[in-house]
Amino acid sequence: MSVVRWSRWRLAAKESVSGLPRAFWWLWTSTLVNRLGGFVATFLAMYLTVERGYSATFAGLVGALYGLGGVVSAVVAGVLTDRLGRRPTLLVAQVSTAVTVAVLGFVQDPVAIAAVACLVGMTSNASRPAVQAMMADIVAPEDRVRAFSLNYWAINLGFAFSAMAAGLIARHGYLTLFLADAGMTLLCALIIFVKLPESRPEGESTGRGADGKAVGLGTVLRDRRFMALVALTYLLATLFQQGYVALPVAMGADGLSSADFGLAIATNGVLIVVLQLPVTRFIEHRDPARLLVIAALLTGYGFGLTAFAGSVGMYALAVAVWTLGEIISSPTQMGLVARLSPVHGRGRYQGMNVLAWSLASLTAPLAGGAVIDRYGAPTLWAASAVVGTVAAIGYGVLGRRLRDDDQPEPVGREAVVVEGAGVAG
Repeated sequence: MSVVRWSRWRLAAKESVSGLPRAFWWLWTSTLVNRLGGFVATFLAMYLTVERGYSATFAGLVGALYGLGGVVSAVVAGVLTDRLGRRPTLLVAQVSTAVTVAVLGFVQDPVAIAAVACLVGMTSNASRPAVQAMMADIVAPEDRVRAFSLNYWAINLGFAFSAMAAGLIARHGYLTLFLADAGMTLLCALIIFVKLPESRPEGESTGRGADGKAVGLGTVLRDRRFMALVALTYLLATLFQQGYVALPVAMGADGLSSADFGLAIATNGVLIVVLQLPVTRFIEHRDPARLLVIAALLTGYGFGLTAFAGSVGMYALAVAVWTLGEIISSPTQMGLVARLSPVHGRGRYQGMNVLAWSLASLTAPLAGGAVIDRYGAPTLWAASAVVGTVAAIGYGVLGRRLRDDDQPEPVGREAVVVEGAGVAG
C-alpha cells in the first residue's frame, strides 16, 4: 500500500511541475534565492529595539516608512515594467535593494536609519510588478494559477529557511545579517541577468496594444472590474497583516511568550509548504471568483476564531484556518489579475495590485493597534470576521459580473501571451 501511495505522490508532484517553460523555472529560482536571503525585513524591529536600543515607537515608525516606500514603488515600478521592460526593472530593483540593505547595516543616526529603511522598502518592493508581469508573459493562460502557486510556494519555502537561519547568523552580529541579505539579492540579480531574456511583448514600450489603444494609469483606474478586485485584495491583505501585528500582541496579553507566538505562526509556513501544491491541483481549473469567496470566508472567520483562543493550540488552530484561505486566495487572485490585465499594460496593472498589499502593510498595523487599545482584541477579531464576509460578498458580485460579461476579450490580451511564452521559453 505504501508503494502505491508513493507512486501516486510522485505522479501528483510531476503533474504539478510539468509543462512550464524553462524561463519560468529560472524566474522561480531567482525568487527562491531572493527569499532565502530575506533576513532584514523579518528582524528589522528586533534589530532596532534589541541591538540599537531604540523604542518600540521608533521601530514602528521605521516599519511604517518601510511600508510607505513600498507604496511609492508599487506604482512607479509598474510603469517602468511596461516602459523599460521586465528584465531591466528587475535588475535595477535587485541591485538597488542590495545596496540599500548593506547601507542600512552601517548607518547609526536615527534619521538616517529611518530614511534608508524607506529606501529599502521602495527598492525591495519594486521587483514585484515585474516578476508577476514576466510570469504572466511566459506562462500559458491555462497554467498561470499553477505557476503563481509554485512561485508563492517558493516565497514561503525561502521565508521559512531565512527565518530560522537569521537567528543563527545574527549571533555573529547583525551586520553579517544585512550583508548576507545583500549578497543573496545580488545572486538573484545575477540569475536574472544571465538566464532570463526580456519577455515584454512587442509594442508594449509605447503603451499601445495591437488595437492601437494607449494604456496608462488612468486606464487602470477606470477599469471598474479590476479596481474592484484591487479593493477586495486590500481588504484581505489587511486581515493577513494582523497575523504578524495584532496576533503577537493578543497572545502576549494572554500571558503567552514570544516562543509561543513563534510556534503558533509557524503553522502558517508549514501548512503553505505542505499543502500549497496539492491544493493548487484541486483549484487551478475552477471558477476563481467562487474560490475567492471561500478564501475570504476562511480568512475572516479564521481570524474571528482567534477571539476564542486562550492557549497555543487554539491560536495555532485559528492560524491554520486563515492559512487555508491564504493558500487558496494567493494564486487564484494573481491569476485573475493576469486575466484582467491587457498585455501591453501588465506592469501598470500588476503595480496597482502590489499597491493594495503595500497600503495594507502601511495601514493595517495602525488600525489593528488602535482597535486593540481602544476596544480590545476580541473586537478586532470580530471585525475581521465582518471584513472577511464583506470581501466574500464582493467577490461573489464580481464573479457574477465576470460571468455575465459576454463582450469579447480586447485584442492583445490572451492571444499574444502564448506567443510570448514561446519566445521567452
